[in-house]
Amino acid sequence: MPRVKGGIVTRRRHKKVLKLTKGHKATRHSLFRRAHESMMHALFYAYRHRRERKGDMRRLWIIRINAAARAGGLSYSQFMDGLKKANVEINRKALAEMAVKDPSSFSKLLTLASAKLES
Repeated sequence: MPRVKGGIVTRRRHKKVLKLTKGHKATRHSLFRRAHESMMHALFYAYRHRRERKGDMRRLWIIRINAAARAGGLSYSQFMDGLKKANVEINRKALAEMAVKDPSSFSKLLTLASAKLES
């Protein structure tokens, strides 16, 4: 059986890696071995941080809801407890959006939650 050289396949693979690492510093974008390491780390971080971003967004929503609730005289936990007791099922993303863009309807929810807390 004749020997097959894999030059074309190897070159394509190398070019693909070097294309992915365009913009990385120093030899991490020009030397294949360093670029491959850099690419593997970058892809791992991208995968991990896609999941981390979900928690970051939830934290941001909670901060926004807390700020708006405190402006209305309740803490975040009291506000969420009041909503739960009033059987209002609305997610934090929508509440945060409402707190920023529609304060009048958010204040109605605040009064509803505080009324349920008192009763």
